[in-house]
Amino acid sequence: MTKNLIYPIGILITILLGTYFYFTCCSTCGTEEVVVEKAITPVIPEATSYPFSFSDGDFSYDVNDNFNFNASSSTILLPLSAKVDTGIVGLKDFLANNIGKVFNITGYYKASEENNSVFPNLGLARANAVKNYLVEKGISSSSLNTSGKLMDEMVQNTENVFLGPIAYSISGETEDLDNELKALYEKIKADPLIIYFETGEAAINLSAEQKQKVADISRYLDKIDTASSSVIGHTDNKGSRALNTNLGQERADFVKTYLINNGISASKISSSSKGPDAPIATNETEEGRSKNRRTEVTLN
Repeated sequence: MTKNLIYPIGILITILLGTYFYFTCCSTCGTEEVVVEKAITPVIPEATSYPFSFSDGDFSYDVNDNFNFNASSSTILLPLSAKVDTGIVGLKDFLANNIGKVFNITGYYKASEENNSVFPNLGLARANAVKNYLVEKGISSSSLNTSGKLMDEMVQNTENVFLGPIAYSISGETEDLDNELKALYEKIKADPLIIYFETGEAAINLSAEQKQKVADISRYLDKIDTASSSVIGHTDNKGSRALNTNLGQERADFVKTYLINNGISASKISSSSKGPDAPIATNETEEGRSKNRRTEVTLN
């Protein structure tokens, strides 16, 4: 083999070996590894749906529809399913023919919801809204019980609506109901709901304790057909008696409307004013006058 032929063959072998080792051993040398991540589609949890379902012996009803509510609201979304209204007709007949039976309504709520109702929790407010709907359909409020229950596992749908956050059951009325209601009456009379107003103030913001008093008053009014509640406006003695009497009436009417708008029966609430005539503290100090500017809600 001539010298001129050896050199080209050597160069060719070198190129071939280099190419082989590059692709088998160093194809990633000097380069950054590129990782392509797949886009993750967020999983939207399925909305929780509770049925309009209840039973007692041979009587039962079960449909996959119910009363629906927006999140942080106790206002029923209308119209209702025709199947729910059909069930209410049957329930009305059952309760009318089975004296002593009560329909228990439990409203669900989540801790993250905002409660702007007059009730201690949004679940009780929702149950009260359903109760009022049933009363409008001819069912006696004395045969209806309401309660609220925390249900944080609920999931609203994509329109921010809770589908049927209400549960139902039928039971016999408690044997000690008369004593319970008597004790409730005495409790309310001894410690009525008192709402204070600053001068010129018209808004109402109830504390948790005040909301519980509203719930107690509502329960008593529901259970006793002849029961009624009075809203009495009071003022301090600044200004004329006539003007203060009118101011007390305006505040009493304001509270009455507020309670009616939150589900207390209008037929069971009266409003009046005592103006400056029934102070509970001295009018000689601002502290005393602030206590006299009040509206009391109690049972008759």
